[in-house]
Amino acid sequence: MDDASMVGLMGRVTGTIGPGLVGEVIVRVRGGAEHFLAYPATGTDRIERGTVVMVVEHLPPRTVYVQAAYDS
Repeated sequence: MDDASMVGLMGRVTGTIGPGLVGEVIVRVRGGAEHFLAYPATGTDRIERGTVVMVVEHLPPRTVYVQAAYDS
């Protein structure tokens, strides 16, 4: 899967994402669901477990930058 095809996909946070933390998200790709290491798209955001997020950047093979999909 190339970078462009990951951007815009939705996922759910399974490990808190934030400054100084390497979080984790699960994203539906390639007919299944896969886990990726995750960082906040803006360095100051903290995104808690269970939050729905959108991928804004993909660094192959398993790292994504995300932002919350919906305002709280």
